[in-house]
Amino acid sequence: MRRVVVTGLGALTPIGNTIPSYLESLQKGLSGANPITHFDATLFKTHFACEIKNFRAEDFIEPKEVKRLDNFAIYAMVAADEAIAAAGLQPELLDLDRVGVIWGSGIGGVQGQEAGGAPGGWGGGVVKGVCVCAGGRGACRPRGRHAQAASSGLSA
Repeated sequence: MRRVVVTGLGALTPIGNTIPSYLESLQKGLSGANPITHFDATLFKTHFACEIKNFRAEDFIEPKEVKRLDNFAIYAMVAADEAIAAAGLQPELLDLDRVGVIWGSGIGGVQGQEAGGAPGGWGGGVVKGVCVCAGGRGACRPRGRHAQAASSGLSA
């Protein structure tokens, strides 16, 4: 049996954009449900959702890269960066064959699918090397020599 050690956590959620703010909101019993702001929901029966709030992708990722990525890929990268920082990891000093990031997404790249991108965005997995890969369009932020991109599948 192989052992796994969790060394850092990251979160970007409707009730907190970092692990400390997420945990604080959980302890207070806060809900992430609010009126929908990410698109015009006028024609829909439901007008509320649990969206990420108070988040600017450009604060974490180059604006040019933000334009080509689905939100779920951006969220995965930002949460993984928090986990890596919380773990105190320095990717350039690691044996990238022995580390990875585990991440999850409810359904993955809906924006890309709606815009005619790859069908069936896949939303979860284990990625070898300190790399965050999110399916759909194969968005990847390389972290070392083993960076890989997933496209509706798992890179490991």
